[in-house]
Amino acid sequence: MDDQKEERPAVVPPGATQAGDVRGRRPHAEPSVWTERMLVALEEGVKGGNWYSVHDKAVSVRALTAAFLKVKANGGSAGVDGWTVGRFEQDLARQIERLHVELTAGSYRPQPVKRVWIPKPGTRERRPLGIPTVRDRVVQTAVRFALEPIYEKEFSDRSFGFRPGRSCHQALRRVWLALNAGNGYVVDADFKSFFDTIPHDVIVRGLRSRIADGKMLDLLGFFLKQGVLDGMDGWTVEEGTPQGSALSPLLANIALHGLDRMADEEGLELVRYADDFVVLCRTREAGEDALEKVKVWAASVGLTLHPDKTRIVDYVSGEGFDFLGYHLKKGSVFPGKKSEKKMRAKVRSLTGRTRSGGILEIVAKLNPVIRGWATYFKHSRGWALRGIDGYVRRRLRGILARREGLWGHPSLALHMRWTNAYFTELGLFSAEQAGHK
Repeated sequence: MDDQKEERPAVVPPGATQAGDVRGRRPHAEPSVWTERMLVALEEGVKGGNWYSVHDKAVSVRALTAAFLKVKANGGSAGVDGWTVGRFEQDLARQIERLHVELTAGSYRPQPVKRVWIPKPGTRERRPLGIPTVRDRVVQTAVRFALEPIYEKEFSDRSFGFRPGRSCHQALRRVWLALNAGNGYVVDADFKSFFDTIPHDVIVRGLRSRIADGKMLDLLGFFLKQGVLDGMDGWTVEEGTPQGSALSPLLANIALHGLDRMADEEGLELVRYADDFVVLCRTREAGEDALEKVKVWAASVGLTLHPDKTRIVDYVSGEGFDFLGYHLKKGSVFPGKKSEKKMRAKVRSLTGRTRSGGILEIVAKLNPVIRGWATYFKHSRGWALRGIDGYVRRRLRGILARREGLWGHPSLALHMRWTNAYFTELGLFSAEQAGHK
């Protein structure tokens, strides 16, 4: 980014220290960055809406230390420098001080992101995963601490993805309420390779709309241009959000805030979770008009809607659509086909016929997978949750049958040999029972 003259700090109103419960109204603002006086300024507004002094808050030793604790809690592998979270922590004070000095002096530069390829559950395909170094993850997290409250104040109520205090279930509830209110035509849209193709100038415009701190803008520019290393091949990124970065979701929401504002101005019932969104309309004509408006907005910022994944769904006539892993159809919600396929692939990976280990050990590894899946899909119809339970038990019966020389026996005989009650006694978690709670 171009150098920008740093002006005076945002003005904090008199009496800010008597704000009382201001922090209670902003519970997600990181205390190592956001003082009570700053929170009052955030609520009451700063002159011109621009923040001139945020870099120094993000790069303080206190903020960087808090950021490391967040990075440690999230886990993750080593980046291109080979440093693990554990190794970084062994020399924590010196590493944090080193980052603070480099960031304050302006000499800090992020290292390339290490690209690895991981299997796509249920397929033979692989997808790329970006792993920044631990030190870069610490800085990115500290920067997010500083920026997030500023943008949270203005983000739309229709946006739910990767935002503090918001969730997939809240987004799904809003969609469900809109459907029940008579919005039976759904624009089911999908951006083509959004995170890899969003133009940097769109992100930069969003950043400059609120951040007037030249040092912070320069630091963000380094992350946007961060290199990628895949084996021996390396390159500099020219578009898209930083791979694997703690900043990436926030930058995506900043870039897509314009879509939310367009929906507000046009009166569209748009519900968005990161780059996944739907528009709910009362008539097909309204749906076609909404889709055209979305296309025009996307083209204006250099984005493209996926031609094969964007359509208008006639929910009233019985068509269904997927949103955030769920499938919504005819007044019901249940896991989408892709979601169930991924779940079955996870179960298969833990229940190979020749798998070693006792059955209790296998059940212990299965339980957190089933519990997590059931917690997310708890609003589904009972038969959908029951189907996963049945699949898990069949896989376990297969293991037991092979071990006892009963492989190839009729499934009914295996069911009678190892009943559902048997697996309940072993402590196998039930998705169906969890869904009924």
